[in-house]
Amino acid sequence: MTDTAAHPLESVRAEFPFLDHADKRPQLAYLDNAATTQKPRCVLDSLVDQYVTANSNVGRGFYELSRRATGHYEQARATVRRILNAAHDEEIVFTRGTTDATNLLAETFAARIVGPGDDVVVSGMEHNSNLLPWRRLCERQGATLRVVPTAAGRPVQPDALAAELSPRTRLVAVTHVSNVLGTVNPVRDLVRVAHERGVPVVVDGAQAVPHLPVDVREIGADFYCFSGHKVYGPMGSGVLYGRRDLLVDLPPYQVGGGTVKGVSHDAPVSYVPVPARLEAGTPDIPAAVALATALTWLEGLGREAVRAHDAHLVRYAVQALGEIDRVRVIGDPATDPAGIVSIAVDGLHPYDVGGHLDQHGIAVRSGVHCASTFLDDLGLVGTVRISFAVYSTVAEIDRVVAALRTVRAGEWTTHHPGVRFR
Repeated sequence: MTDTAAHPLESVRAEFPFLDHADKRPQLAYLDNAATTQKPRCVLDSLVDQYVTANSNVGRGFYELSRRATGHYEQARATVRRILNAAHDEEIVFTRGTTDATNLLAETFAARIVGPGDDVVVSGMEHNSNLLPWRRLCERQGATLRVVPTAAGRPVQPDALAAELSPRTRLVAVTHVSNVLGTVNPVRDLVRVAHERGVPVVVDGAQAVPHLPVDVREIGADFYCFSGHKVYGPMGSGVLYGRRDLLVDLPPYQVGGGTVKGVSHDAPVSYVPVPARLEAGTPDIPAAVALATALTWLEGLGREAVRAHDAHLVRYAVQALGEIDRVRVIGDPATDPAGIVSIAVDGLHPYDVGGHLDQHGIAVRSGVHCASTFLDDLGLVGTVRISFAVYSTVAEIDRVVAALRTVRAGEWTTHHPGVRFR
């Protein structure tokens, strides 16, 4: 992070073993943190410790080791609840990530309230994970998917959302922070507008939780989901927050071990309460525990310090990139920085630019970022996305700037085996 008395940047970077392996990754500038973050040592240690000292299944054994594993798992749930400021532990459901969470909601909650002639409203900047589940639901239910226009990548405005709501609107789904441009949406105001019409709201927080303090009760969303691997936690981990009164009657997303009170061949099945009802089978216990460790570690850095670091890097990058001929910063990331700067280079495909940066030891994401409809609306074939983490540095931005000054068409071919534009 930007140096502070409590957390000098070098001491933060020293907590990430990935960054120590200079012999294997010489001079790598890792700037693809919106895709996934690296993991601090405490998270890696947490994963190993769970397997070494408490490896047992949860809720399935009347012996000390199983009780210990169950305790760790439920303590992780309580930690997530506290950090999100949810009201109850049972409002926290562990998932495999944001995609898993939105599909769970589409198959359970939304499938019960959306019918023929109804509509579901999304914003025009949604990641496919918060678009395709609702699109498929509408196709299956005979409903209509309505899209709130997003002008030049600016935040979704409450009045624009209100204009798309109808008496048949049954659900609103919106991202907190755009994964393409880093645009921060006024989710509290959007939730208020929807609730005034009696419409529940799902918020995709995958890009928000790593950069912003998230208080689900202050936001007021009915559901909020995020992925662990984007917030310094393990791959394949995530969280669905849902208001208890809405979760309590949901049918299981999947059925199997851990979801039922008892089963016979001829009597109706009786399911256990949430959240266990929505966590069928053996959960990834170490991942849930390590995710809670990651959130605690990030909280320990101080959310104000994280925000200040984001702001410093984003604004520095916007100014430096803006001084390069043919380079355009897309959107307005400096107004409310959330760790992402997307650029286009006139006359070059994003893949050419990304390949050129890769040859200079710089890892960025190039393309449509699983949000092709948004890029179409922006009139772009894609962008080069530079995304920051707490270990990112100004020196890495300087390397991007130096490399971009030398990029030329044809230096790296987009006609590369296995590479597709979308």
